[in-house]
Amino acid sequence: MADDLRALEDWATPLLSALTVPKRRALARTIGQALRREQAARIAGQRNPDGSAYEPRKTTQARLQKGKIRRSMFEKLRAARHLKVQTDEEGVAVGFFGRTARIARVHHFGLRDLVQPGGPSYQYPARGLLGLTYAERELIKDLLLKHLAG
Repeated sequence: MADDLRALEDWATPLLSALTVPKRRALARTIGQALRREQAARIAGQRNPDGSAYEPRKTTQARLQKGKIRRSMFEKLRAARHLKVQTDEEGVAVGFFGRTARIARVHHFGLRDLVQPGGPSYQYPARGLLGLTYAERELIKDLLLKHLAG
């Protein structure tokens, strides 16, 4: 996938160099917002970037009781408050920043972390929160061409 991104960057660089800084920033914001929507929808559908399903949550007694814990996985993380877009004249970044980034990193890479402060630790399964699919790379190309067309 890194080769695909490099090819996309090589293809887009000459096109972007012709744009002024404010237009590049506006294009980056448009692409970033579209990518954030796509990433949030994929996280809501509980799918990894490769299309496979997330490993299901561990079933506990609290989850089995009706009305106790009903929130879907990563419901708060996929909100625009946490899944942010940062733009500048050089590019765009869609991701988690600050404390949210630490939590997302644990789940994305399947690391060991404390369940709660001072509580037991747990080895979380890897669930790919961020990543570009083929459709998202095509979306970037389409938005770039649409922006350049006027």
